[in-house]
Amino acid sequence: MGNKVVTFTEKQLDDYQDCTFFTRKEILRVHKKYRELRPDLVPRQMTEGEASSVKVPREYIEKMPELRENPFRTRICEAFSRDGKGNLSFEDFLDFLSVFSEQAPRDIKVFYAFKIYDFDKDGFIGHGDIKSALVALTKNELTPEERQQIADKVIEEADVDGDGKLSSIEFEHVVFRAPDFLSTFHIRI
Repeated sequence: MGNKVVTFTEKQLDDYQDCTFFTRKEILRVHKKYRELRPDLVPRQMTEGEASSVKVPREYIEKMPELRENPFRTRICEAFSRDGKGNLSFEDFLDFLSVFSEQAPRDIKVFYAFKIYDFDKDGFIGHGDIKSALVALTKNELTPEERQQIADKVIEEADVDGDGKLSSIEFEHVVFRAPDFLSTFHIRI
């Protein structure tokens, strides 16, 4: 009797369910949230091509209530975007929210946390990355000397191999010692 709009095919939903930590219902809720960001741009029915080619610009993603106040919102968008600029396709957006879900395992969360903190994208967390994180976290309230001291101390404490930077494994060791990591690396949909 009513015209029901089918957002995804059964195969698409199966595929999304297989590669995320979401149920079908949650995937549809994520699509609704994504579409609300730019209803003029995001179609109600998504073909496989559109799910990876239609992109919501980063500035709209950053305005989401869940990210608006997050000092790492730009880096989060960049870490999940295939274009590296923070513009997210539906599939990028789905990955982003899946990783930040309660169901995502700790090791996947750590992998993406590393990508987010790797500001210069060189595969390591160095002094510059730590200083950039400090600027974001403190809204530039620390002096350059204070940022340098903190970066030196972090590297000194966590750099096991003595190369002056943190590898993903060294970063993982630090994060595993942080008891509140899982509760802070989380977005509820």
